[in-house]
Amino acid sequence: MSTPTPPSAQGSIPLPAGGGSRGKTYGELSWAMIKTGILGYGGGPSVIPLIRYEAVTRYNWINDEEFAEILALANALPGPIATKMAAYLGYRKQGWLGATVAVLAHILPSSVAMIALLSVVDALSGSAVVQGMIAAVIPVIAVMLGVMAYEFGNRALKGLGAVFGIAMCAIAFLLLQILHVHDAIVIILFLAYGAVHFNVIRRFKDRKDKRRKLTETSGE
Repeated sequence: MSTPTPPSAQGSIPLPAGGGSRGKTYGELSWAMIKTGILGYGGGPSVIPLIRYEAVTRYNWINDEEFAEILALANALPGPIATKMAAYLGYRKQGWLGATVAVLAHILPSSVAMIALLSVVDALSGSAVVQGMIAAVIPVIAVMLGVMAYEFGNRALKGLGAVFGIAMCAIAFLLLQILHVHDAIVIILFLAYGAVHFNVIRRFKDRKDKRRKLTETSGE
């Protein structure tokens, strides 16, 4: 008689090995989100490469494909995108408590700093030193966003194929930058198409194969 496998060994969601592992995970979540909250100059978009580095490259919490999917969904929902990403990563690792820890770790440092500097914010906003720091960090943010956009674009070409990938990028650019369709609407449209993309491709290939076979048969 075989011994039944414990549920924790059967499930697809990994469980912490023990209290030490759980504490380590909370520490990693907190430290990663503190860094992204403090170093994310310029708002939500500039924080995304930092969050991606921590979640995908450094700690391997999720892979690039899952990160891209969550990023698309987060863009379609209301509210700050960085906070939504932090909440998802925390929930992904440690459930609701992890989500709470991740969000607080992300927003508290900058919130405390903002409150502490509120009395001198007017003086700092006109400071040549502060303006120079902001101007100097903008190229770094631009490069980080550019690298992430290139990697996502390359992945889109591999997943959809060169023709479909380029066509979808062109359509997205048209809708977002020329027609100024709301981001959420464009994301929903592309998600809807993505749900049937591979079925469309399969049917197209099947029709092409049938035509080729008919042509070969008629030629014989």
